[in-house]
Formats: sequence, structure tokens, C-alpha cells
Amino acid sequence: MDPNYDPQKIEAKWQARWEQMKLFEADIDPARKKYYVLEMLPYPSGDIHMGHVRNYSIGDALARYMWMKGYNVLHPIGWDAFGLPAENAAIKNQRHPAEFTFSYIERMRGQLKRLGFSYDWRREIATCVPEYYRWNQWFFLKMYERGLAYRKKSRVNWCSLCQTVLANEQVVDGCCWRHEDTPVIQRELEQWFLKITAYTDRLLEDSQYLVRWPERVLTMQQNWIGKSFGTLVDYELLGLGEKLRIFTTRVDTIFGCTAVFVAPEHPIVERLIAASPNPAKLRAEAERIKASAVRARVGVDLEKLGVDTGFKAVNPYNGEAVPVWLANFVLMEYGTGAVMAVPAHDQRDFEFCTTYGLPIRTVIVPSNSGGAELTPPSEGAGGGAPKEAFIEYGRLINSGPYAGLSSEQAIERMTRDAEAQGFGKGSVQYRIKDWGVSRQRYWGTPIPIIYCETCGIVPVPEKDLPVILPRDVKLTGQGESPLANVPEFVATICPTCGGPARRETDTMDTFVDSSWYFYRYTDPKISTAPVNRQAVGYWFPVDQYIGGIEHAILHLIYMRFFSKVMQDIGLVDFPEPVARLFTQGMVIKDNVKMSKSKGNVVDPTEMCAKYGADTVRLYMLFAAPPEKDLDWSDAGIEGASRFLNKVYRLVAKHADKLCPVGVWKNSGDAGTAELSAEERRLLRKTHQTLHHVTSDMEGRWHFNTDIAMAMELVNELSDLDSAAEAGKIRPEVHKSAIEDLILILSLFSPHIADELREALGHSETTQQVAWPEYDPVLSAEDELELPVQVNGKLRGRIRVAVGAGEEEIRSRAQAEEKVAQHLNGRQVVKIIIVPQKLVNIVVK
Repeated sequence: MDPNYDPQKIEAKWQARWEQMKLFEADIDPARKKYYVLEMLPYPSGDIHMGHVRNYSIGDALARYMWMKGYNVLHPIGWDAFGLPAENAAIKNQRHPAEFTFSYIERMRGQLKRLGFSYDWRREIATCVPEYYRWNQWFFLKMYERGLAYRKKSRVNWCSLCQTVLANEQVVDGCCWRHEDTPVIQRELEQWFLKITAYTDRLLEDSQYLVRWPERVLTMQQNWIGKSFGTLVDYELLGLGEKLRIFTTRVDTIFGCTAVFVAPEHPIVERLIAASPNPAKLRAEAERIKASAVRARVGVDLEKLGVDTGFKAVNPYNGEAVPVWLANFVLMEYGTGAVMAVPAHDQRDFEFCTTYGLPIRTVIVPSNSGGAELTPPSEGAGGGAPKEAFIEYGRLINSGPYAGLSSEQAIERMTRDAEAQGFGKGSVQYRIKDWGVSRQRYWGTPIPIIYCETCGIVPVPEKDLPVILPRDVKLTGQGESPLANVPEFVATICPTCGGPARRETDTMDTFVDSSWYFYRYTDPKISTAPVNRQAVGYWFPVDQYIGGIEHAILHLIYMRFFSKVMQDIGLVDFPEPVARLFTQGMVIKDNVKMSKSKGNVVDPTEMCAKYGADTVRLYMLFAAPPEKDLDWSDAGIEGASRFLNKVYRLVAKHADKLCPVGVWKNSGDAGTAELSAEERRLLRKTHQTLHHVTSDMEGRWHFNTDIAMAMELVNELSDLDSAAEAGKIRPEVHKSAIEDLILILSLFSPHIADELREALGHSETTQQVAWPEYDPVLSAEDELELPVQVNGKLRGRIRVAVGAGEEEIRSRAQAEEKVAQHLNGRQVVKIIIVPQKLVNIVVK
């Protein structure tokens, strides 16, 4: 065995051997338990970064553990290969997006292989090839057949830099999710939508199956779906003879309504402008409000703007006419696009009405307040203006016949009265809207629709799929879809009447690609269907999915939606595709996110060249708990490198002696009785470490503490090195401890682990070995350390045998040197012993 650790040589050797052995290839085997571990697939727009390394190191540790536990493990990888970065790079560098994408796939594949991740590369997919995206088109057609894909004119989110439409989920703080400083604007376009709203209740109800998902993710999804129970109320617009319908979840506060707020895109706005005494002025004001709407609506700390239209609307509950305002924070997409302003009981309304001088009228007080017409606690002692809104449920005041009711009672009765009198009704509303999938870009899946002057909208026949994305396209990043400028693509024949027709030139949102890719891994070569039902039946659900929290309301909702559609189509027979989800933290440096502009990017390739992949992977799992952000430290990776060097030297020193001997096996009481004190000490630490790591791999995943325990075991082996050389630790016991250490290490640094195992005389890789069982007898401590208190204050510590009696503990506690000083000349009243916890001596 080479006495010097050479990670480059060792890692190249074992990666070649693993590939030759086809070690990570998994096939259906009904006789074996399966385990499907999956990390979110990367976008091939650049080099692998440290966030990828962390994500994939977590998944790889789990995959290796499950293999050693006897599972048939599916661990695939692929490429989310369509999308804007490739197209933008093509425009900038005059390079075709396909060339850009496939060159980076080749590059990133090499980087992943250099890191030694245990992927079944036979199952590799790329979403930009026709063999894959034809099934995107197939899904679209199936949804179209079921009324789940439809076209309509709609106001959409538009990124001027991307020159394309963004889904609501892709607008972050009013800006494009890819360009954080580019404000999103509103445009009206004909768009294709997928009817995700048809599945809102199932998305909510089926959360009951996601018991192993982070509560934070489920809460984010529930908030995004935004199911609200409320009341629709019709206000009469004076002077127009029309009704303006508002939606509210708090009809109990409607006697406190002092204005009605309308979204600037609401259809009624045009009629208000036409009826206004100064139409040009009101139109200009409406456009100003509209321009400011996008960022104000997503809750960023921006000024809430509004304008009084000069019109009034009548509250049907009390007959009061209140002003109608246009407001930039009212969503046309939520409810009806119009809301009542109740500033005393809604904080946003309170701030707006305070700014614009609108009245504030209290109609709810705390339920436990006395009297009939009290002011809420937010008002001054003299009954002055409130300092903030009182937003809780309470008791109604100043509310006509409903005064004195609780909020719950009032909501029920007032909704019932609205229905009886014909000016409203109960309603359920959702924040989530249908998924706009049209994109005015080139590098995506062509939408399989044909437009015929005679037949109208005609779906492409399934037999004609895929609609191939043409290669010869001029990309400018400006204006309409690039495909519109490719006559040979646009011009086609109507499959219904045979007449001239034109193709849809928008492409699909790339989140369509990633909404079902994990099914394709189970049989990536199947050509007769998007998925192989038999393979899906064996491998699903995904037992563990790993990715970033940023995908909670993008990919993870779309993924669940697609699976429910697939269930309805008959492709799968379960409602949810992922049993357990884990969201890892980011990798940062100097307390900020890594980015080229900040000059704080750490290149995994450079780190592998300097330290080796095993060191990089070990550090990524050691530096922080996986759910927390990891702040990169150059000193930290140096420490990980020193540790692996120490392990290597330790094994190299003893390899020749230990190679020919067997491994000690515990034969029960007789076996443990013959152990020397040094052997007991070594095996105790070994099995305590095994117990800790096993428990963590089955549950909480605190890899950082697992590695810390392994480091402690290495220190114990080093401390007992002289005892081993002196014969106080038999070679077979010594080898047992070292081999268990190697198997633990294989989860995090597999190359060096296989090298060290081979040096000890084994031909199998660590992955082919059964995970060692910890022995509770061997891991048990012989002694306990007990803190000793005097009158409740810690004064010393003693070590006693685990089975020591109370008399011995009392005697040892009083005799302890520091404790004795506090007992000198004082009377011991009693001694309290909390078993295996502490001793408290009470004196006076």
C-alpha cells in the first residue's frame, strides 16, 4: 500500500472500476426492496457549482447507505435542458442554443463523474431532445382533450429583458425570477393555459399524504393556493346603473366600509372613464396606477397608490354611498378584482386610508370588552383616531341589526341575508390561477396546435408527434416568438380539412419539462408512451427527493398537478409521486450568496484538483447541518483534507499486519468477557459511532455530527495505537474497528473508503458490503460521569460504574475533593440521587 495519500490517483482508479463493474446500475427486481433517491435535475447553463455538490452529496450518501442496507436503489440524473439561459447565451455569443446546451451537458457530466456520484448513467435524460419533448406535447394534447389546456386573451407578466411571459410564481418581489433587478410589466396577449385550478382542492386535500414533507413547504403551497371562504356582495354604482361585485372574507366588518377599491384592469374601469366628466384625466390616472401595480401587489415595501374615480357605490347592508377608488394593490386575478376598504380592521386599508384621508370607522371590538359601543384598544383613551387596525375576530358594534353578534355569528347570518335579499352569496375563492404556459421564445417545446381559417383551433394528431423544433432560426431576443419568422415551420396543412393552416409559434414554459421527468427515469427509452407503467409501479413513489426550498411553489406544485392529471389519464394509480422531501440550505461565502459579481465563487473542479473529490464531499456534509445554509471556509476544507490524510496514514501503518487476519465477531457474553480494557474502549467508541450514524441516516440526517463522531473514533484509534502495537488490542479487534470506520466513511468519501478496504484484503467495494449492525452491549458505557451539587450548585464531578449502588455513589460524591471543601464543618441533611443524572447534597 502506498504510504502517501494521492486522491487524484485513488479517485481515478475507483471511478474506472465502479464503471467497469456497473456498480450503480439498477433494474427491476421484485425479490428485493426498492429505494428511489432523487435530486432535482440541474440546468446545463454553466459549470457545476457548490450548491449542486452539496445537493448531490446528500443524495449520494443516502443512496450508498440504502445499498448497504440491502435495497435495490434507483439513483438517476438528467438535464433540465430547455430554457432562457441557453437562448440568451446564443444571442450574445452567436451560438445555437442546442450547441451551447449539449456542450455544457458534456462538461457538467464530466464534473459529476469526477465527483464520483453513484448515478445510473444509462437512465440519463435531456429534456431538449425530441424523444423527450414529444411527450410534453402528448400531455398537452391529453389536457386539451379534457378541457385542461385552453387559450384566452389575458393580461400576463412580461419581462422586458427575457422578452417573454412569466407565470405568477416566476415573479419575485415584482421582478423577474431570473433578473432580480428587472421589474415585471403587464401585457395583454393570447396565451395558452393549463387548468391547474381544476385541481386546487385535490392539491390541498392530498397534502394529507405528504407527512414526510417539510411543514414549511406545505404551508407555502397552501398559502399560494390561497383557498378563502367568503362572501360576494353587489354594490350599486351610482350614475351607471351597474353592479360592482366585491369579495370579502370578513363581511362582518362591512358596516366599517368607507370606500371600494378596484383593480386598474377591472372591466368596469373603461365604463367609469367613459362616464367621467374628464375621461382623459381619469385614463391617465388609471394608467399610472396600472404601471405601479405589479410590484405593489406582491407585498414589497413600496408605496400603495390610488386615485378617486369620482364615482360612488352603495353598500347594500346600510345604504351608504362610498367613493370608488382605483388601487395598485388590488388583484384582478383574486376574487372579483374589487374589494371593500375597511380601514379600522385591515392594516393595509388602514395605512392607505390614513395616507389619503379617508374615514376610519370601528365596527369590531374584542369579545371580552363590556358595553355596546366601545372603541377598540387601538384607539386612544379619549376615543381618538386608532393607531392601527384591529384585525382579530370580536364582537360587532355600529353594525345595525348585527350589533352584539360575534364575528363568526355575523359572517354566517350576513351571508345568509345577502343570499335571501339577492345582493350577494357565499363563495370560495382561490389565490392560485391557471398556469400560463405560452412563452415567446425559441428554446422550448413547440405547442402542438394548428390554426385553420376554416376549422379554427386544431390539435396536432398524436401520430404526427413530435412537432420538431427547427434548427435554422434567427434569434434576436426581441418582439414576437422566433418561430413566427420560420415560414417552413409556420406553414402547414390542417389535419381536419386539408386546407392551408399555420402552427402555433409559442413554446411551452420549461417547468412543463420538469413536471414529470422523474417518471421517465424508470424507463427512459420507451417510445410508445411517456412512462412505462410496470416500471413506475415498481419504483414509485420517489422515496426521497432532495432540492432547494426556492422550488416550493414552482416546480413542486406543478409536479403534483401533473401527477394528478396522470392519475386521471390512467398512467399512474397514486395521487402523490414523492413520499419524502428534503430541502437543503444554500452554500454561501462571507455570509452572502456566491456569485461571480461578488467574486466569492468557489469552483468545485478547482477544489477537486487541489484536494480530491472525497475531501470536497466530506467538507460539504461536515460544515453545517444539511437544512442550514453553509458558509464556505477555506480553513474548513483544509481541515477535511487533513482528516482524510490522517485516516489514510492510520490504515497504511497497520495494513500489512491486519490484511491476513480475520475480523473479530462478538460471540456473546463469552466474547465480551475476554475483551481487554483497551479493546472494550475501542469497541465502545466504534459501536457508539455506528449507532449514531445509523440513527441519523434513518432519520434526521445530521451528517455534520456523524462525521464529527467518525473523527472522534479516529482519535480513539490514534490514542490506542501504542496499545495495539503492544498486543493489548488483538489484530482482529483492531481490524474490526477500522473496517467499521471505513464503512461509515464510505457514505461521505467513497473513493478512499474503497481503497482502504482493499488494502485490508477485501475484493468487494464498500457498497457491496452489508451495513454493520451496532451492538448495544458493546456501545454501553462502563462508567457514568455524574455532576455533584451542594445545595443545588455544581461543585464537582465523579465517575462511577454503571451499576454502582446508592451507597457507593454517596460515598464517592462526599469524598470528591472539591465537593469536600464545601462540606467541611457543615451538616449533611440529605443526599438526593437522580439515577444516571446527578447527585445533590443538601447541607446546613
